[in-house]
Amino acid sequence: MPQYPNRQFLDFEKPIKELYEQIEDTKKLAEKNPKIDYTATIRQLEESILEKRKEITQHLTPWQRVQLSRHPDRPYTLKYIDKMCTDFVELHGDRNFKDDKAMVGGFAQLDGETVMFIGQQKGTNTKLRQLRNFGMANPEGYRKALRLMRLAEKFGKPIVCLVDTPGAYPGLEAEERGQGEAIARNIYEMIRLKVPVIVVIIGEGASGGALGIGVGDKVLMMENTWYTVISPESCSSILWRSWEKKEVAAEQLRLTATDMKGFGLVDEIVHEPLGGAHWDYTEAADILKSYILKALKEVKDKNPEQRINDRIEKYGKMGFWEEAV
Repeated sequence: MPQYPNRQFLDFEKPIKELYEQIEDTKKLAEKNPKIDYTATIRQLEESILEKRKEITQHLTPWQRVQLSRHPDRPYTLKYIDKMCTDFVELHGDRNFKDDKAMVGGFAQLDGETVMFIGQQKGTNTKLRQLRNFGMANPEGYRKALRLMRLAEKFGKPIVCLVDTPGAYPGLEAEERGQGEAIARNIYEMIRLKVPVIVVIIGEGASGGALGIGVGDKVLMMENTWYTVISPESCSSILWRSWEKKEVAAEQLRLTATDMKGFGLVDEIVHEPLGGAHWDYTEAADILKSYILKALKEVKDKNPEQRINDRIEKYGKMGFWEEAV
């Protein structure tokens, strides 16, 4: 992960930035006064950073969790694959139109087992963000994902989907090529896959863009992520004709991992390093890997017919309703 001073800080992370600045100032003093030992002072400031990260994590609002899910230093799909797996072979194209760079996937070795990984990928700088279309896949991205799922099914390999998107691309050309149909087709086909499917929300989980690779036997959600039908900003602009109510919208949408677990829409919450996954990529990947392996172990012994029936029952029970008498 980026080291200070290249690290970026959100508004509520400013106290941590100030502690880093104090460490830098202390190191400069140590260079100017080599006879004075500043080791204890630096160690104390480093401990203060850990305490501050813990304190901030414990009192996050829904909007702050949305901000963390979008943190520019947060690890994306390819970073998790790199940290969790070996021998990753990326596969390209939907065999129909073109290769969508916002959707990535391929076979990799996860703890000695071959697994198909699929996920949205955002860019780490301006040029890559444009290349990856900010993680917003076109129809060919979802069709590529479905092609890879069928390939995994053909060879009897489990599938892991890593969801991180502000939504499917809403452009005119995407609609012309059947964006809605591509997402609906994926949902329909994922329900019927004979192999285990594990879904993890690793960042933003917005609208049909997330659902297009979001149907699985187990759905996990990382601690500082969100999952809902619409972003807080868009919700605010619809209800209040302004983005200024985005914090209120985030609260009312009940989009956090805790909310989703309470609604029964996700099965388990994946804990993150203190302050968020952007503080330690290796630790975040190790934690996520343990949850994925556990989820795969729980579902891998089911026969295909039972697995499909369980999936149908799982998604059929979602939601709340009242019957009129």
